[in-house]
Amino acid sequence: MKKLLIAAAIIAISISCKEEKRQSVAEVKNVSDSIPNSNASKPFVWEGANIYFLLTDRFNNGNPDNDINYERDEETGELRGFMGGDIQGITKKIEEGYFTDLGVNAIWFTPVVEQIHGGTDEGTGMTYGYHGYWTKDWTALDPNFGTKKDLENLVKTAHKNGIRVLLDVVLNHTGPVTEKDPVWPSDWVRTEPVCQFSTYENTTSCTLVNNLPDIRTETDEAVGIPDALLAKWKKEGRLSNELDELQLFFERTGYSRAPRFYIIKWLTDYVNDYGIDGFRVDTVKHSTEQAWAELYKEASYAFETWKKKHPDQILDNNPFYMVGEVYNYGISGGREFDFGDKKVDYYNYGFKGLINFELKYDAQSRDYEKVFKKYHELLNTKLKGKSVLNYLTSHDDGNPFDKERKTPYYDANILLLTPGASQIYYGDESSRNLIIPGTQGDATLRSFMNWGELDSIPEKQNILKHWQKLGQFRNNHPAIGAGDHNMLSAKPYVFSRSYSNDDFKDKVVVGLDLPKGKKEIKVKGFFGDGTKLLDTFSNTEVEVKNGKVSLDNDYDMVLLELKE
Repeated sequence: MKKLLIAAAIIAISISCKEEKRQSVAEVKNVSDSIPNSNASKPFVWEGANIYFLLTDRFNNGNPDNDINYERDEETGELRGFMGGDIQGITKKIEEGYFTDLGVNAIWFTPVVEQIHGGTDEGTGMTYGYHGYWTKDWTALDPNFGTKKDLENLVKTAHKNGIRVLLDVVLNHTGPVTEKDPVWPSDWVRTEPVCQFSTYENTTSCTLVNNLPDIRTETDEAVGIPDALLAKWKKEGRLSNELDELQLFFERTGYSRAPRFYIIKWLTDYVNDYGIDGFRVDTVKHSTEQAWAELYKEASYAFETWKKKHPDQILDNNPFYMVGEVYNYGISGGREFDFGDKKVDYYNYGFKGLINFELKYDAQSRDYEKVFKKYHELLNTKLKGKSVLNYLTSHDDGNPFDKERKTPYYDANILLLTPGASQIYYGDESSRNLIIPGTQGDATLRSFMNWGELDSIPEKQNILKHWQKLGQFRNNHPAIGAGDHNMLSAKPYVFSRSYSNDDFKDKVVVGLDLPKGKKEIKVKGFFGDGTKLLDTFSNTEVEVKNGKVSLDNDYDMVLLELKE
């Protein structure tokens, strides 16, 4: 399979090179560049990141020897058991250049800490913790996903390839109770009532669903370590080490031994030990907001500590990054999420960005300018200095955009060109099927990555190539996600993006829904006459004359950048 992918990539590059044309246009009129070219190195900005989100168990199986552990081999509901994906599988795809070719500069994968050993049926069929959100032990990795050495290697490999790593973290609940997994002590968790989601109180001090014990993140009362956890550590020969580390943590911080502080310590250890670049935080609105500020404080401390120990491995000077899942938050809400009886500004509690549940609705308008202008204005007013993470499909959104995968090219355009950070959900770029017969609930969104289709179906390869072109353009130009947006022409639709930060300046022009064949792109007032540009979509050099450039090809899109 790997050889076929490499061969396909070589053929695609060869064809692209043969199609290259040298073109220029007439007309003369001097127009000064609004932002001059910059030779400064391209910065990475989280506000415009291109983040790839994947389910660890469903992406790539790098080590078949770890596929079954803890006798988790009972028959499950459709797509509700472990399927073999692991940390090594992610690392192999980094090494193969899959993410680089897609323009990805950060990877977020579902939690890899040790999951409950048993399974449970929440009404959708027998289910194991393949998704990573049912924690049994925050201090250990689940052997189905890999080892801490595997995680260390993944982070190092990602960093060598200029890719950041986001760890998916859960602070507000343990895994369900099963015959193999006892409930945590009552001073650690509540097991009722079930959340009603109509007020702040009945959203934060409750269980998300039945049999999902909720951590008492609001309390400052000291608690002891659960006996079951102590026994587990002792059996594994690491009891004294874990206790010593906790003692040092609480002495340094002065925190009480309340439940949330234990978990904060355990989660930030992965930052301290491996240089994790950021957290994607699960179920944000189901814990008190102060817990997130404390998590961010300790993660930042751990990140800076790691940097001091590993000066040769530092990618840049960006601080630790946190993006939160406040379910149903939309960019139009600005900095506040409304619980009905209370509004909370989560950006004040350590979050640089929140996942934006609104783009999937905005995309339905099929009006690029309406969406781009809206997002640019909000990000430069209500959300100035902050950001959102846009998505179209995800692992637990049962109403994704284009669920039937009918418009994969438009999907790429609207996701990767909308201001803000972008989240590619694994398989968006390959039209992985989101409608799987026999599944119940969100399992239909979580099939194994369709590598076989990418190897064998030409249209899937064409779709991937389109996503790659846009992804690389976005990665190469912070202006796309974090820059200023201006429409240059309504018909044909052409817009500019510009970004300036210290000595670095970036500017691009994009045209969408253009006529195939001959086309003129107006760039007057943005690129001056005589400026040499490269249309990266067709790999064609052009020159600005009389305020425009001309192209003659079969594409309906242009991605113009300054020619180096």
